Amino acid sequence: MTNTRRVVYVIGFSAPPVLQLAECIALLRERELDSYVILSPTAATWVDVDHLAKVSEHPVRVTPRTPSEPDPLPDADAVLAAPLTFNSLCKWAAGISDTLALGILNESLGLPAPVTAAPCVKKALRAHPAYQPGAARLEEAGVSILDPDDHVRRGPDGLAVLAWPSVVASVTR
Repeated sequence: MTNTRRVVYVIGFSAPPVLQLAECIALLRERELDSYVILSPTAATWVDVDHLAKVSEHPVRVTPRTPSEPDPLPDADAVLAAPLTFNSLCKWAAGISDTLALGILNESLGLPAPVTAAPCVKKALRAHPAYQPGAARLEEAGVSILDPDDHVRRGPDGLAVLAWPSVVASVTR
């Protein structure tokens, strides 16, 4: 049976909203989108990877495949980097591919699939001199960067949460 649903790579980094990534996957599924989750190594230690694999119906990728392994990822119709940290945004803008997650984001800039980023970055870090030039460089490359002031809130426990419905809506526009 051939999968006819559109494919979204959901690439998560180690910010608190990664703890609710299953919500994002469920919202994408409601829109008939098939999610393939790729996590940074640190983010993978924060979440239940097996649960995310079950929810997405695909293995979660954290490490690169070996040269003899076939590529387990189909071509993406869209890419979502969420949550995206200060560190990861700056590395991505500099072209650093020291994790599978960053490598895929760097490759995505040369593909036709639209790329959306939902940074989860504190105001103090957004004032850092590396943030704005990095974000501007990614936007010049075609990345749609969502404003953290519009998409990040504090949950009852004080941790940052993403407004997943609006993030998913941004991806599917």
